Amino acid sequence: MIKLAIVQEPPVFLDREKTIARAVQLVQDAASQGARLIVFSEAFIPGYPAWIWRLKPGGDWGLSEQLHGRLLSNAVQLSSDQLRPLLEVAREMQVTIVCGIDERDEDTSRATLYNSVITISSEGEVQNCHRKLMPTNPERMVWGFGDASGMKVVDTPVGRVGSLVCWENYMPLARYAMFAQGIDIYIAPTYDSGDRWIRTLQHIAREGGCWVLGAGNVLRVSDLPNDFPEVDRLYPDKEEWINSGDSIVISPAGEIVAGPLRKETGLLFADIDVSEVNAARRSLDIVGHYARPDIFSLQVNIRQQRPVSFNG
Repeated sequence: MIKLAIVQEPPVFLDREKTIARAVQLVQDAASQGARLIVFSEAFIPGYPAWIWRLKPGGDWGLSEQLHGRLLSNAVQLSSDQLRPLLEVAREMQVTIVCGIDERDEDTSRATLYNSVITISSEGEVQNCHRKLMPTNPERMVWGFGDASGMKVVDTPVGRVGSLVCWENYMPLARYAMFAQGIDIYIAPTYDSGDRWIRTLQHIAREGGCWVLGAGNVLRVSDLPNDFPEVDRLYPDKEEWINSGDSIVISPAGEIVAGPLRKETGLLFADIDVSEVNAARRSLDIVGHYARPDIFSLQVNIRQQRPVSFNG
């Protein structure tokens, strides 16, 4: 049996260094209680841009620029030392960490953001970085489009781990690409919540015959910084839960074994048996004996996107 923990805590919103420090403490807390895999939510560092669901694209242009500027300044650059504390605690505690980040482009303009999820190995290295393929609705005003170069399942001490972010999980071909890599633990960091979302994750677990971890985004108005602009207009109810979380652990049979953690903060623990994946796929292996490669095939472009070149 392997113990895992899903972190359902708010970040120190729009503050990269303080959020990373909070994440380090949460990893230490979870690891001290036996967790070997520790999962954070979508865009945990430095926070999910929840304001996009309340602002008007035209009328709130100035406010959008102001908030976006703060997000950009606090986003993560993977080639820097910004994540070093999180890498060091993974190595120190010998745990695998999966964490959502706002990633800042380093190759071209340095102004494009991606909704990314990173896997940190127990050796303290970034083992994989996946950029969300398709930002949803107003998310396209914040994040660029990812590619499939990081859409990988990686070996870890706890099993074969992979991740799709939020509504990427509604993309059947993306799911199939993950299943085809022999995924054991399918991680879905998300801003979505509620019963319909939970039923979606249950379907994915049954479909893929894998463990599914829904890492829910939790945020209250009281978690916003004191200098958050126009907070009284955007969030007049100071007791409001902007997002209720709903972190959950689902077995390969589609059964809920822990959670959902709703309108609560904390660590959601579960003990899982990865060998249950094999039992689940005995009768239904949609990329194995239940597939029809003579009829269907899937081709995935795993090449990294390259910027357009301009010749003077």
